[in-house]
Amino acid sequence: MSQVCCLNPDCHNPPVAEGTKYCPNCDVTLIILRNRYRPVKPLGGGGFGKTYLAEDIDKLNERCVIKQLAPQTQSTYALKKAKELFEQEAKQLKDLKSSQIPQLQAYFDQDNCLYLIQEFIDGEDLLKELKNQGNFSEQKIRSLLQDLLPVLQVVHDQDIIHRDIKPENIMRRRDGKLFLIDFGASKQLQGTMKPGTKIGTFGYAALEQMEDREVYPASDLFSLAATCFHLLTGVYPGNLWNRQGYSWVKQWRDHLPQPVSLELGKILDKLLDIEYQNRYQTAEQVLQALQPVQPIQPPKIPTTILPQPTPLPVPARKTRPVQPIVQTNSSRRGFLQTVGLFVGGVTVAVVGQNIFGNKNQNSTPTNTTSTDTPTTKNTTTPTNTTPTDTPSRQTPTNNLQTSTFEVVTTDASGNITNRRNESANYFVEDLGNGVTLAMVEIPGGTFIMGSPASEAERFSDEGPQRQVTVPGFFMARYQLTQAQYQAIMGKNPSNFKGDNRPVEQVSWNDAVEFCEKLSQKTGKNYSLPSEAQWEYACRAGTTTPFYFGESITTDLVNYDGNYTYANAPKGEYRKQTTEVGTFPPNAFGLYDMHGNVYEWCKDLWNDNYNGAPTDGSAWLTGDNTYRLLRGGSWYINPGYCRSARRDRYGRDYGGNGIGFRLVASSRTS
Repeated sequence: MSQVCCLNPDCHNPPVAEGTKYCPNCDVTLIILRNRYRPVKPLGGGGFGKTYLAEDIDKLNERCVIKQLAPQTQSTYALKKAKELFEQEAKQLKDLKSSQIPQLQAYFDQDNCLYLIQEFIDGEDLLKELKNQGNFSEQKIRSLLQDLLPVLQVVHDQDIIHRDIKPENIMRRRDGKLFLIDFGASKQLQGTMKPGTKIGTFGYAALEQMEDREVYPASDLFSLAATCFHLLTGVYPGNLWNRQGYSWVKQWRDHLPQPVSLELGKILDKLLDIEYQNRYQTAEQVLQALQPVQPIQPPKIPTTILPQPTPLPVPARKTRPVQPIVQTNSSRRGFLQTVGLFVGGVTVAVVGQNIFGNKNQNSTPTNTTSTDTPTTKNTTTPTNTTPTDTPSRQTPTNNLQTSTFEVVTTDASGNITNRRNESANYFVEDLGNGVTLAMVEIPGGTFIMGSPASEAERFSDEGPQRQVTVPGFFMARYQLTQAQYQAIMGKNPSNFKGDNRPVEQVSWNDAVEFCEKLSQKTGKNYSLPSEAQWEYACRAGTTTPFYFGESITTDLVNYDGNYTYANAPKGEYRKQTTEVGTFPPNAFGLYDMHGNVYEWCKDLWNDNYNGAPTDGSAWLTGDNTYRLLRGGSWYINPGYCRSARRDRYGRDYGGNGIGFRLVASSRTS
């Protein structure tokens, strides 16, 4: 080959001409690992490692793969975890003996970097095959299962769970042979199978895996079935998971371009069952189910005897007793509707039509106002629970206007136990064409961020609790509306149309671009809130799960009313966004901080608050793949709408339950 490759993980252009001693792009000395493995070109990489095509000089330049541990993080915990996973992959590749798993050739430390050398598979992964050749036929899916299930049985017989089966991790060599690759996320089972961590890919990973519970061979089988679904339909299951949680597995047939046989359908139904107890428990069981049932031929009776046959009793079919499914609490049920963090390729129109039917049936009337004073009349909200601003007045000392509104408090049953009037100062930004933006003054203060260990449906990433001091700032009274987005961006990407509904289907990148354009237009510094600013503003002085109190109802928040929190009753599931300002505000005068649409924050994702800023600023170190969201959404259970609840998505993803809200750090008179 005519080129070699720089192994500096920070080099942005590693391929260089053969014979070069120093990389012209980063001035790092080019090396041949162990004077044997010569890197040729980069193959890919993620947050914790990079892979390169290489030549083994000792084997007449036979091609191999170099995997380099190169974590892009400063977190001590993340570095330690990455090293553990890398070493684990090397050990398991050494122990796994299968002609359909790439063989480990070497594992070593050189120049303070860990390297893994393994067999090169000359072919393409099944995701590329899907893109190049189109959807798989049923016959092709059956062939895939029959090829791959024996490999998976070998893996499971070694007490190993792969935990990341997906089309990208199944390679088809040029001779047609399938290989299972990338054991970097695999889990060694020990004794009673200790709980795993959230390693895997959203949409393919089973429920027990994403809930940090024990993993089983049946967890891998779920992922294999989700892979088959993707290859059959061309629909990326991560997109469905983002919108519907695990409820998509009940309607997987809706996405089939043509029906599958009854037999294969039953197999996929069983593999995609939400509860692992109800799935096939071994790969061998799935193989047996794939075998065609041979009809039993009656014995031949000599023609000279011709006795009258006596009917034989039909033996009762033996069935395995089904273990009861234990529903733990509303957190489990809520997880089925949660969202995740992955960029997908399936169009919104397909999923939206499946969920909502004709989206125009409940669309907002065309005569809605396009100002930042939306109507507060809504037939689903009880009388007197929706506050209305009083006529504004100029504040002579600071030129701000003041509004008054009613704030309600609830108990654990969602009953309103108190009503009181509050007031807030604000200024109005003119966006042009009669569209305005109201920015509420949020006074500075100190609060306890995160949730206590005793809070129901709490997640570990909501702690540890800590004291945070937040300087004063301005925050948008409402989630950004479609009219406001249209006024600045000249377009409206939303699925649920309506000028005064929140804009949705906006990614983090879209939201940042909006902030930049608005800042240029107005001369003020508009941005997304930091996570600390958001929670401080949401709580508005409260320490309860919601700014309303101990619980919420669908009379107060737009969420999936099929699920409950604390002792509150079930309520309405609207299946769409509502106009901003429909429900009561918090004590700062902010509306819809719970539910309606998720709101982007400025911060990068971190798994907990260890090392997080305490001055109210955004945490800009961490996993740059994901960005923070807060507040829950119309399709989420109430536990995910809590003040302390944190969620994440890829920065490029924007679904019909994702919007944003602005903050301003300064204001000109």
